[in-house]
Amino acid sequence: MRLPRTCSMTRREDFARVKNTGQAKAGRFVILSTLPDPGLATIRTGFITTKRSGKAHDRSLLRRRFRSLVQSHAPEFVEIRRYLVTIARPGASKATFAELEADWVRQARRLGLFPRPEEKS
Repeated sequence: MRLPRTCSMTRREDFARVKNTGQAKAGRFVILSTLPDPGLATIRTGFITTKRSGKAHDRSLLRRRFRSLVQSHAPEFVEIRRYLVTIARPGASKATFAELEADWVRQARRLGLFPRPEEKS
């Protein structure tokens, strides 16, 4: 299943609302924040890569990797009507894609974005 085109968050108010009222989990390379919003048609994503994340080309690479992670994993989410903010932590630019993906998915699971595995009887 392919996710409908995601929308980017551009307004400061959206980022502030996710920070103030949403949930966040921090990992080694990323901080993932989310806020469900039934009024949205699809997922709205935002990526924060500060100068502490690395040089300009490193930050661009991180944003491309984060976009790829959202596009590949969001169809599995329980509910896609939400805001999702991914913040790069210092050292993220040195991580491999596999390490970033593992950390990102771990935080998404902690936030309950994926369905829970069925318990075996």
